[in-house]
Amino acid sequence: MAKLANISGKQAVKAFKKFGWNVVGQVGSHVVMTKPGMKANLSVSQHKEVSIGLLRKLIRFAEIEVDEFLERCK
Repeated sequence: MAKLANISGKQAVKAFKKFGWNVVGQVGSHVVMTKPGMKANLSVSQHKEVSIGLLRKLIRFAEIEVDEFLERCK
């Protein structure tokens, strides 16, 4: 398994879009994303760096493998 690094919120949103997640709107400093077939939404903070723990939680919630996510972040 590859090692996660801090990435920006903008990069995270861009990567989740590649997995079929769509931006619904923004609440404060968080972008809300949804995907057909998923019961809940993702809320990605728009900071310069998203912590590794939060990023791992979002990836797990989106039912994506960490290695796949890292490949599409490039």
